[in-house]
Amino acid sequence: MKGLPLAKPRTPASSGAAKTPPAAKPRKRTPSAKGAVAKGAAKDPVRGAAKRAAKPPAAKAPKPEAEKPSRAADARATATLKIILAQIEDMKGEETVTIALEGTSSVADFVVVTSGRSNRHVASIADRIVDGLDGIGVRSRVEGMANADWVLIDAGDCIVHVFRPEVRSFYNLEKMWAGAAARHAG
Repeated sequence: MKGLPLAKPRTPASSGAAKTPPAAKPRKRTPSAKGAVAKGAAKDPVRGAAKRAAKPPAAKAPKPEAEKPSRAADARATATLKIILAQIEDMKGEETVTIALEGTSSVADFVVVTSGRSNRHVASIADRIVDGLDGIGVRSRVEGMANADWVLIDAGDCIVHVFRPEVRSFYNLEKMWAGAAARHAG
């Protein structure tokens, strides 16, 4: 290693690369409206100060309070909940629990948890709920229909979980929302 010559570092001029063009000349800045001095202020500092003092200070906009859902949104959520509960009752859903999340969570206003006796029963309950929601013009998203162990229906203001009894006892969602008010539907 001792007798080897060291390589010279390559520079743009020595590597044959094209030279970069010279930098453009900076433009002169013209005073903007913000930075401009008011007429007469430079000549007469007292008069300029008097003009500034004559302007009333700009009123600050009041900070918006935490937005509460409108009455229409509350009515829509309640109507959606009534349709969901009616469909569950028609399909003989078991151990239906409604959890009110109004003011507690931004996810939804209501969570409904119910059980079906078998996979086919769970899928039938979920289908009936989605059909009822479509009937009133509420768009919903459904997850879990392939297995029908646990079907989740997101209807915006209301979220519905339809379980098989074994799966429901395993996940125990009601315990997770224990702080919220839960109502057992007949």
